Amino acid sequence: MPIFIKTELIKKEYLIQKDIRKKIINEHIKWIENLKKKGINIKSGFLVDEFKQSGAGGLLILEIGTYKEALEIIKKDPMIKNNIVEWKLNEWININK
Repeated sequence: MPIFIKTELIKKEYLIQKDIRKKIINEHIKWIENLKKKGINIKSGFLVDEFKQSGAGGLLILEIGTYKEALEIIKKDPMIKNNIVEWKLNEWININK
């Protein structure tokens, strides 16, 4: 089954608005948990620098049949619905088969 990767960066104005960001991230976590309960293979996390400091963005990994299905799911992500991230969705092709 194809694997899709959503890359994202939190918009600068939300880096300082910690309360709003935390609320939306908690909604995002619940959203991920609900998708997993439905049997969707999905993982989400954030990137850190060499000092374990966040702010470098995040990744969401989704195993689903088509780009269209992945996009339909991703557009329901609270981080996208609340417009706090710049994001991009790509299919990942494994060259190590």
